[in-house]
Amino acid sequence: MPSRIDYYDDPDAPPANSLVPSVNVVVVDDAGRILMIRRTDNGNWAVPGGAIDLGESVVGAAVRETAEETGITCEITGIVGIYSDPKHVIHYTSNDEVRQEFSIVLTARPVAGEPKPSSETSEVHWVEPDAIGRLKIDRSMKMRITDYLAGGKPHLGD
Repeated sequence: MPSRIDYYDDPDAPPANSLVPSVNVVVVDDAGRILMIRRTDNGNWAVPGGAIDLGESVVGAAVRETAEETGITCEITGIVGIYSDPKHVIHYTSNDEVRQEFSIVLTARPVAGEPKPSSETSEVHWVEPDAIGRLKIDRSMKMRITDYLAGGKPHLGD
């Protein structure tokens, strides 16, 4: 059983018992490829990210999480949106925490490093945008990437 289970609008989902501000980062290289990770907790592909620690800024958390999970140091360049849909909950089976989604999604460019896995990532790759649809990605993460690829105004809703 995976240690992280994402639910969306599922009547069988456990009720949320926490809300943790988090950040995700769409890092794009000069060739237009997106930095993708394969998570060790559920096997899904995603862009890097994680919780914002106390005393840390959103930008600081984004840069830290990207470096920790991918080996890439990045510079934040913009915002994709804010995702806070209460119908999306994330169940961490190791401690029975059930988080309501709350993520700020930023854009970035790489400034140093080479992709390498970590304890949280089994694979790290630069992926062509047209190949992303072939990866196993959770619905909420797919929405974030699709919003980035569509451009336009930042996503400010569910």
